[in-house]
Amino acid sequence: MKTLFRVALSLASATVLIAAAAAQQEARPSSLTLHQAVTIALEKNPLRKAAIADTKAASAGVREARSFLMPHLTFSEIATRGNDPVYVFGTELRQERFTSADFALNKLNSPLPLGNFATRFGGTWTLFDSFATWHGVNQAKHMNEAANMQLSRTGQEIVFKVVGSYYAVLLAGKELEVAAQSAKTAQSILDRSQNRFDSGLTVESDLLTAKVRMAARLRELIRARNTVEETRAELNTAMGMPIDSVFQLPETLAEHALPIPTLQAAEKEALANRPDLKRIASEEAAQRQSVSIAKSSFGPRVDAFAGWEMDNPTLLAGGGGNNWSSGVEVQLDIFQGGAKRAELSRQQALEEKAVAMKKAGSDAVRLEVRRAYYETETTRQEIDVARAAIAQAEESLRINQDRYDGGLSTITDLLGAEDATRRSQTDYWEAVYHFQTSYANLELASGSLNPQSPVVTP
Repeated sequence: MKTLFRVALSLASATVLIAAAAAQQEARPSSLTLHQAVTIALEKNPLRKAAIADTKAASAGVREARSFLMPHLTFSEIATRGNDPVYVFGTELRQERFTSADFALNKLNSPLPLGNFATRFGGTWTLFDSFATWHGVNQAKHMNEAANMQLSRTGQEIVFKVVGSYYAVLLAGKELEVAAQSAKTAQSILDRSQNRFDSGLTVESDLLTAKVRMAARLRELIRARNTVEETRAELNTAMGMPIDSVFQLPETLAEHALPIPTLQAAEKEALANRPDLKRIASEEAAQRQSVSIAKSSFGPRVDAFAGWEMDNPTLLAGGGGNNWSSGVEVQLDIFQGGAKRAELSRQQALEEKAVAMKKAGSDAVRLEVRRAYYETETTRQEIDVARAAIAQAEESLRINQDRYDGGLSTITDLLGAEDATRRSQTDYWEAVYHFQTSYANLELASGSLNPQSPVVTP
């Protein structure tokens, strides 16, 4: 069994080294810093591309709303042919080909088929619509601002996702190192137990217990190696890169002194700078314009129109006539069955909802900031505790190894010390990881997370 576990450990280690060497030789991974990963994500992440598309659509909405302030011109070419008496009579007049012979009763009642090519230019211009169009333009502008704020927030969320994924890869690497070291320690304990058993200084149950612990450490080593690959795939997805992309991370997981703001400063910054709060404010302003549009529908509307038409018997040849007309129309809806009043009530209700959502958003942001702040403070203090625990656990393991070799302690004590050493190292690296990510979450909550943040460029 001793030889079997040694061979298994050697094979596992060799597999890791061979796989890493083969992947490096085949893919030739390029170096990837956290700042580079964030830059790539802001360029390639599909969620940001979707947010950019939303801003383009909103910008087009502004141009569309402004178009209603301008006159609308149309052109048409219509070809007709028929023997309807009214049609033939009117067409001959438009073509300016009507003669006295056309007053003959048989020709008026049963005219021959007549063709006509009508070339028309027309135009309309809304001179006044109780300012509904202007309200529509302002509404589109506010929605455009909301889309831009959502783009900014999406960018911050992507940066946070990349930061978390990047540090997850670094944490997985440290956990792989801890798992490998724990396997070596477990092998050393197994060797000690085997020697003491061979010498008749311990019972077989101690040896079996050491073998069980060795098997557990090998399973942890396999799991840690797969976790590294899983976190790399998550990082590639966060960056918007192919999931099988291979990068070499030059950075290692380590403690970094990051400036933690006061709770009051973080909350104040969040309420002033959070893009999603600004988006909600823009949406509220847009909804106020919707109420104004609904009110404008009760007012009068003044439209100007004009048209010019040329009628010819053939498409290319002349010989026809032309005419024009223009005018102004004043329109006022007197009764619509209560539809406009209902629409106004609906828009006012939506405005009340927007106001309530703005208040709810502010409350939620305050809560997010407080959670992120206290989490950052907690993990910062946990690092100090975990760092001290590592030294204590390693010293305890050394003492228990000596005592076990001298027959002064049991295998249970030794394995307990070994497990405490592994947990202390794992807890330390997890504390470092959580401090980095919780700090990024604090910046995300306060609305200040960006590619130049201290957590991105430590």
